[in-house]
Amino acid sequence: MKKALFSLLLSSLLLLSACGGGQPSSSGDTEEGTLHILCTTYPVYLFTTAVTEGVEGVEVSRLIDQQISCLHDYTLTVNDMKAIEAADMIVLNGAGLEDFMSDALAASDAPTIDCSEGVALLSAPGHEGHDHDTAYDPHIWMDPERAAQMVANIGTGLAALDPDHQDTYSQNAQAALDALDSGLEGTEALADLPLITFHDGFQYFSQATGLDLLKAIEEEEGSEASAAEILEIVELVRSRDIPAIFTEKNGSDATAQAIARETGCAVYQLDMIMSGDGSGIQPYIDAMDRNIDTLLEALA
Repeated sequence: MKKALFSLLLSSLLLLSACGGGQPSSSGDTEEGTLHILCTTYPVYLFTTAVTEGVEGVEVSRLIDQQISCLHDYTLTVNDMKAIEAADMIVLNGAGLEDFMSDALAASDAPTIDCSEGVALLSAPGHEGHDHDTAYDPHIWMDPERAAQMVANIGTGLAALDPDHQDTYSQNAQAALDALDSGLEGTEALADLPLITFHDGFQYFSQATGLDLLKAIEEEEGSEASAAEILEIVELVRSRDIPAIFTEKNGSDATAQAIARETGCAVYQLDMIMSGDGSGIQPYIDAMDRNIDTLLEALA
C-alpha cells in the first residue's frame, strides 16, 4: 500500500485537530460521563476500538454480535433498538449496507460517522431482493486501502465529537494505518488466479489482490443458485481446470459441495470478517492474512 495514501489520510486528521476546540457536543456528554459509541458491524467495531484505544470515558460496542455472513438476512431485535436509542454516537459502514435499519437510525438523535465517505465505490455485483440493495457494493472493508479510509473517517468523526481527546484519536488512527500498511503479505502471488465464490462480498478483495473474480453467487435461504448458474460454474471449473471454489465461513456450502462432487474441485472457506472475537486492528489483519493463506493453498 502506498505510503502517500496514509500521509493523505493522516493529514486530514491533523488538520481537524488543529481546527478543533471547545467542548464535546451534548450527544457525547452523558450523565455517566461515558461516551457510548455503537458500531453496526464487526469490521467497523475493530476500526473504532483501534482509534479509541486508551481513551478514558469511551465505551465501544457492536450492534450485531453473532455469527453472520452478511446483513441482508438480519432483522433488528428489541435489544438492538434499545442499543440504538441509548447510543451517543453510531458508526456506520455506509454505502447502503445498513439501509434495512434506516428507520431505526432516523429515530435516533445520536450523530453518525459514515465510514464510506470518500471511499471509491464499485458497482454492486447484484443485490436484487436484498435489504441493502443499492447501486454500490458495500463490502468496502475487504480492501485494506479502503479500510484505511474508513479508519481515517472514524478518527475525524471522533475528534469532532470529542476534541479533548483528538490528539489520541489521531495518533491511534496513524498507528492503525501503519499496521494496515505493513501487516498484509503475499498478495502479489494471487495476481490473476481464478476466484469463484458463493458470496458476493469479495469484489473489493479481488481488486486489491489482483484475483480474477470469475463468478460470485450470493446464496441464502430462498435465493439459492439457479440451474443455469450451477452449470456455468461447472463449465468454468472444467474449462479452466480450477482446483478450488470458495464459500464464506458463515454461509451455505450446499451448492459448492455439489459442484465439487461433479467436477472434483475442492471447497475452501473465506472470511468476510462479519463476526469474530477481539478488538483493535490486529484481528482484521489476521483474518485478511488467513484469507490470503487459504487462497494460496487452494489455488497456487
